[in-house]
Amino acid sequence: MMDKKIADLREKRNQARMLGGEKAVQKQHDKGKWTARERIDYLLDPGSFNETDAFMTHNCTDFGMEKKKILGDGVVTGFGTMDGRRVCIFSQDFTSYGGALGERFALKICKIMDLALKMGVPVIGLNDSGGARIQEGVASLAGYGDIFFKNVRSSGVVPQISAIMGPCAGGAVYSPALTDFIFMTEGTAIMHITGPQVIKAATGEEVSSQDLGGARMHATTSGVCHFAYPTEKDTLDGIRTLLSYIPLNNLDTPPYRETSDDPDRAAEDINDVLPDNSNQPYNMKDIITRIVDDGAFFEVHAEYATNIINGFARLGGHTVGITANQPASMAGCLDIKSSTKAARFVRFCDAFNIPLLTLVDVPGFLPGTEQEYGGIIRQGAKLLYAFCEATVPKITLIVRKSYGGAYDVMCCRQSGADMLYAWPSAELAVMGPQGATNIIHRREITASDNPEQRRAELIEEYSERFANPWEAAARGYIDEVIEPSQSRRKLIDCLTMILSKSESSPRKKHGNCPL
Repeated sequence: MMDKKIADLREKRNQARMLGGEKAVQKQHDKGKWTARERIDYLLDPGSFNETDAFMTHNCTDFGMEKKKILGDGVVTGFGTMDGRRVCIFSQDFTSYGGALGERFALKICKIMDLALKMGVPVIGLNDSGGARIQEGVASLAGYGDIFFKNVRSSGVVPQISAIMGPCAGGAVYSPALTDFIFMTEGTAIMHITGPQVIKAATGEEVSSQDLGGARMHATTSGVCHFAYPTEKDTLDGIRTLLSYIPLNNLDTPPYRETSDDPDRAAEDINDVLPDNSNQPYNMKDIITRIVDDGAFFEVHAEYATNIINGFARLGGHTVGITANQPASMAGCLDIKSSTKAARFVRFCDAFNIPLLTLVDVPGFLPGTEQEYGGIIRQGAKLLYAFCEATVPKITLIVRKSYGGAYDVMCCRQSGADMLYAWPSAELAVMGPQGATNIIHRREITASDNPEQRRAELIEEYSERFANPWEAAARGYIDEVIEPSQSRRKLIDCLTMILSKSESSPRKKHGNCPL
């Protein structure tokens, strides 16, 4: 009797592994896409995946759906390990009902999210779905609502990672939008609220699905996508890399990795990165890669708001979240997009105990009516709020310019930096020498027999007196002025010292970030 029951069990398992059937699987492959199970098998450690609810089916009896039941109901859920660390995962199955979400489909996702929350492990969602299952009506919409609620409950407790591997439209887009990071695969991934046909009918505008919601658009224009990769393999590899830097939950510490890169290594060529003319651009990443362990820097949002840089690296084996101005883009000015981009990253790092390193070279906020009309006051305040709110260890290094309100926004002493270093090239002032001279000495310049010569002389005088780190150091706003080549050693020493930092916020339900 038991042998027969075991044989029945194995037969049902085989049925579940077939997903939507051979023809449907072949269609998936013909589109250049992997199946839900193939994605899980590649992402997780071999043999570690434990599936849950493999035999669940829908309970819909309308439109002949009672005759169309597929084991698993269109989504594969379970848990396993990635580089030996536990994770929970769900992978939507486009071969079953086009991956459309119904009541039981949503229930499976909610159950695995509940497990992740209870056990304190990340949730990875691989999205490939045609949207809500129309045959189930409002039950599908309720299923989305249940998932959204759990996304919010899990936010800041366990990391939530979304990968868009195919279509993700309508209400389905809001679950990924509520998670911490979104990956997209170029060519096959699509995210949009309303499709091209609806837009054409409503507005007359014609647009392709990829131009409307493809990976490239979201990675460069909307900022919805944090990582865009050319293939599914690259996308899944990216998820693995991201998880290698971050902790399992908000009570955990980021994973430590031994490095052969000497903490005392002096990056002698770093002195040559900055141009002699402080108004000339350079690539801030050339500084980052010279400082961090093995030059390894995993950038987040690399193609969006490129005037600021976010990403993960290690110093002495310890994970750090890096936010840095990028003088090679818009002179490193802060604007609406860069402020919100960086604020989101800073808040993630703070939620998950990742120390923050801020590299500063900012001439100020981008001027113009477009910025003012777009609410740069409120948008810029998001980044200021994020740094002030963060209680993780915070180190700031001023490389060159730190002017005006941007000085405060980029994690200065008054914004909560635990340790603030500066290079001798640092310039800290209300504004640059030219602007300050034109205001302070306006009458003197106008009255001069040679206004241009006098302006140049006064600019030089201002630069020598104020465009340097010495006034700030004299007031204690800078803890130490360091040689660029000693940056790595200083930062690692400082990080090691302040890792034990303990700081709490006043008791409150939550603050009111200027959203």
